[in-house]
Amino acid sequence: MSSATKSLYEAKTHLSELVDRAARGEEIVIAKNGVPMAKLVPLAKTLTRRKPGGWNGKVWIADDFDAPLPEETIELFEETPIEPAARHPRRPVVARRR
Repeated sequence: MSSATKSLYEAKTHLSELVDRAARGEEIVIAKNGVPMAKLVPLAKTLTRRKPGGWNGKVWIADDFDAPLPEETIELFEETPIEPAARHPRRPVVARRR
């Protein structure tokens, strides 16, 4: 892997080109006022193919999962307010002089 140092101005001006170079494996150091500040590097390829059935034996769904809820449960939902209870307003903080 080769490495190049570019000024911040150059990096802003040629960002697209520098990203392409980094994607091909080059590391680009970006300097501000001659001091290295950041490094543009290629991303590691982490593409993994998904395999169906990864949750087999780990998850269980009841046979009555989508059955209608009992009337008592529905009543509990209807009795409970949707919005939270109102809070007491905070008192303003008053600075005291010593």
